[in-house]
Amino acid sequence: MFDIGIILTVFALIFVGELPDKTAVAGLVLGTRFPWRWVFAGIAAAFLTHVVIAVTAGSLLTLLPHRPVEAVVAALFLIGAVLIWREGLEDEEAEEAEALAESAETPENAGFWKVASLGYGVIFLAEWGDLTQILTANLAAKYHNPLSVGIGSVLALWSVGLLAILGGKTLLKVLPIKWITRIAAVVMVGLGIYSIVEVIRG
Repeated sequence: MFDIGIILTVFALIFVGELPDKTAVAGLVLGTRFPWRWVFAGIAAAFLTHVVIAVTAGSLLTLLPHRPVEAVVAALFLIGAVLIWREGLEDEEAEEAEALAESAETPENAGFWKVASLGYGVIFLAEWGDLTQILTANLAAKYHNPLSVGIGSVLALWSVGLLAILGGKTLLKVLPIKWITRIAAVVMVGLGIYSIVEVIRG
């Protein structure tokens, strides 16, 4: 079922969660080296792959009894809040992603397929087991609506990828990473508390 409310909620959470992520840095680096459309094609395909995996995993969780699922969802939201808060304080992962993108050996005159494959590979590796992938699985389990969660998550990740490629440095001057991560962490704590209340209510 297509639910615009879920799509918008998921979009907001994943967008805010992905902004300070290492993959945004990788996209920014690749976008300065190659045509942005080529880079975005690869990045978009990698994000789509990760969302399909995450939504499938989250949908499998819904087969379990309601109360244990809500408890797991609550725990993941609270853990995610801590991780995203820390992500805004540490630059180590972003530096790793930047180094990975910069060290990728693709000639400056490479064609579309080589550049798109490079973008796909860098993002696929950097995003594996990432906070937003876990959060997407969590939201799929919570809302029991894989289609809406998948659409919201993909659109959010694509938006962040495009922002990073076209103007990531400008965005960070306007809205510092520290505040982005704090907003995301507070929202996730709120969702965690809501899920705990659901567990208590049964």
